[in-house]
Amino acid sequence: MLHIVDDEEVIRDSLAWLAQSRGLNVRSYPGGQEFLDVIKDLDGSGDCVLLDVRMPGMNGIAVFDQLIGRGLLPRLPVIFLTGHGEVPMAVDSLKRGAFDFFEKPFNDNVLMDRVEEALAASRKAATSAAVQARLATLSTREREVLDLILAGMMNKVVADKLGISMRTVEVHRAHIFDKMQVKTAVELAGLLK
Repeated sequence: MLHIVDDEEVIRDSLAWLAQSRGLNVRSYPGGQEFLDVIKDLDGSGDCVLLDVRMPGMNGIAVFDQLIGRGLLPRLPVIFLTGHGEVPMAVDSLKRGAFDFFEKPFNDNVLMDRVEEALAASRKAATSAAVQARLATLSTREREVLDLILAGMMNKVVADKLGISMRTVEVHRAHIFDKMQVKTAVELAGLLK
């Protein structure tokens, strides 16, 4: 989902039309607070924000600070839009995690290419976060077994190495596969590469 936050309706409408012409889902907001009131959890399907810097009320930098505070970056990449050449602000924003910074007027195709790259980065970050959350559910022993499975060791070798029975390794292996939501060691290795 592309979220467009800009106080100018004509800009929101033209950006929405441009994004929809590329098959993207779009939601528009007239201000930063309206956006923050709506955005909660991200579903992992890919989200990106086109965020105007200068808006009445809460400006784009304040919205960006809120997103950082909520821990939504990098799953919610932010592309800033500004009508003013604010180089120090752009550099600072990029250092703090903004995905990109465009000065109005901008090249429509270049902007939409970056939006699509940001959406892909968002999906990748969401997947990575989900995998890390699953890994966090593993016990210390399951992590040890996982590492040995990933090293290509068979259950008997894992059992000998850890000083446990082969049946215990099989139980740990089943728990690992269940928690990581995979069916095979190959699938597990692919998930964690």
